[in-house]
Amino acid sequence: MVGGENSDSRPLRVAIADDAVLLREGIGQLLRAGGVDVVASVDTAEQLLHLLEGDDRIDAVVLDIRMPPTHTDEGLRALESLRAEGSTVGVLLLSMYTTAAFAIRAMSAGSGTGYLLKDRVADGDTLVNAVRTVAGGGSVVDPEIVQLLVSARSSEAAVESLSSREIDVLRLMAEGLSNAGIAAALHLSLRTVESHIGHIMNKLDIEDTTEGHRRVLAVLRFLGRDG
Repeated sequence: MVGGENSDSRPLRVAIADDAVLLREGIGQLLRAGGVDVVASVDTAEQLLHLLEGDDRIDAVVLDIRMPPTHTDEGLRALESLRAEGSTVGVLLLSMYTTAAFAIRAMSAGSGTGYLLKDRVADGDTLVNAVRTVAGGGSVVDPEIVQLLVSARSSEAAVESLSSREIDVLRLMAEGLSNAGIAAALHLSLRTVESHIGHIMNKLDIEDTTEGHRRVLAVLRFLGRDG
């Protein structure tokens, strides 16, 4: 997948749901500038779910977590409803708040899911890349959420046992980067990254897996668990 295009060379088809009109329009402009086809723009999760029932060509949706009527977790409940129905549409959730529990809940819904803070989407490339990732079945987690979780558990023996380089790898792994992506970001060889990940999994007692989303979720759950 290149730029904003789908695997069949057509532009990604994306729907947006957010009750803030100006933000919704801004997101649409950034996506269009990145070559994405914004096919719908609605202001409630209910409208989005209704839209998806009638259009199976939509590749991904971008939606706020807190929308009418209660402004609590409508976006998350929409995601969970989609996954319960077997939908594999990519879902990128946006939030104003650094909420680790929401991020873990989002990633628990399955692959093709992302969670970003709204401040992050001011960067059009970040937004388009995140949409492309979830549309392709990948995972995206906001770096600020990952930092919050790592910091919250930094006093525990398991995390303290990690080297500074392993912490760097852990953060990028939890953000959803592949081994090759981590290698490029840290200017390391792929074999070195694989070695670091093996050590991290052993030290944190997390079952390793080659399936990216499960690995991200395992790390987030470890970092976000109580006590």
